[in-house]
Amino acid sequence: MKRFGIIGFGRFGQLAAKHLRDHFAVTVTDMAEIGDAAAAIGVETGTLADAADCDVVMLAVPVQAMAETIAKIAPLVRPGALVLDVASVKMLPARWMLEALPESVDIVATHPLFGPQSARGGLAGQPLVVCAVRGERHHKVAEFGRSLGLAVSITTAEEHDREMAYVQALTHLIGRALVNIRIPDEELKTNSYQHLLELCGLIRDDSKELFFAIQNLNPYAEEITRQFIAEANGLLAESLKAGNRSAAD
Repeated sequence: MKRFGIIGFGRFGQLAAKHLRDHFAVTVTDMAEIGDAAAAIGVETGTLADAADCDVVMLAVPVQAMAETIAKIAPLVRPGALVLDVASVKMLPARWMLEALPESVDIVATHPLFGPQSARGGLAGQPLVVCAVRGERHHKVAEFGRSLGLAVSITTAEEHDREMAYVQALTHLIGRALVNIRIPDEELKTNSYQHLLELCGLIRDDSKELFFAIQNLNPYAEEITRQFIAEANGLLAESLKAGNRSAAD
């Protein structure tokens, strides 16, 4: 059985371990104490070197810590290994891995567009984005993802980030704002309002590090965010102006 190392055992690392343990000998590592969580899932813990020495190495650390982590594992990964990440942005991690990791390893950038909350009912139909970085093993990653029931899309890191500026950065901006103002579950809610409540439920437990990574490390996110804020301010100003005219009449 091939060995699978997961570096970073947070919420997604634990979710990945649960679904990979039946297919690989999984070794997990983290800077925090993870012994109890790993034992509950049934996977082995190890050092950074242990996880980096596996046949497949998954980087499940926050994007803000990824460049440093990649530099640490670069001398530890074995020739012929496959290294992949699960970050919410793709262009920067792909560049960091390509520049720092030895030529002897294949690299695939991935983005599971789900987490423990959205995948609580299972992986079937959950979306996974796969981007080739070095080598041809992105096809094997896509094939394995489909065997788990995932809806796999193969694209480039650039196209991923362009689309995620709308799909993720804009969605998380709206959702985080709604979470922060604590919109209530009203008795007279409409279907549209129910969708907003469901959005809040999906992202409420996401970390601020994830939100900041989505907003700040996607090179296309800032333009979309500024457009949205400008349009919202413009609509508010137009509404206030119309209200003043009506009052005057």
